Amino acid sequence: MENLSISDAPPPPPGAGGPMMPPGVLGRPPQPQQLPAQMFTTAAQLLDLTDKKLMVALRDGRKLLGILRSWDQYANLVLQSTKERIYVPPGPKNPNPNRGLYADIERGVFLVRGENVLLLGEIDLDKDDDPPPGYDVGELKLVQSLANQRKQEEKNKEKHKVKKLSTLGFEGENLGDVMF
Repeated sequence: MENLSISDAPPPPPGAGGPMMPPGVLGRPPQPQQLPAQMFTTAAQLLDLTDKKLMVALRDGRKLLGILRSWDQYANLVLQSTKERIYVPPGPKNPNPNRGLYADIERGVFLVRGENVLLLGEIDLDKDDDPPPGYDVGELKLVQSLANQRKQEEKNKEKHKVKKLSTLGFEGENLGDVMF
């Protein structure tokens, strides 16, 4: 290890010549290195998805389809020509109990806060016009009413489960809602 003082000349930069340098390297600026894709943050990986059609699943269960126009370092998204797609899985209340129903609601330009994004993915434009496998297009009002009924049934089921667990001594985060 060298003991250098402030008055000593700085060491020569790498590539400044010497016995080990190949001829013709002197005077050429160092080339910037390319970073692998794994080095980018999650928000920076959205660069590849800009101006492409995406499906975005939100934490509250909504599914959005739209064209990604802009994003920021927090992964807040701006979607253009956005549609909210509502799904009702197959069941006895559907007109055709073997197939599910879906409907789209036009939303236009949509701003999504990054922390609410659960999942996103690019849509294959060749298959974009095809209905999802196992689903048929339904009338919007029918699909909304069936989805709301299903949501209410699941909420009641969850309340019943939490109430039952509370009798066994378990405390859930929703326990306050059940008791009152």
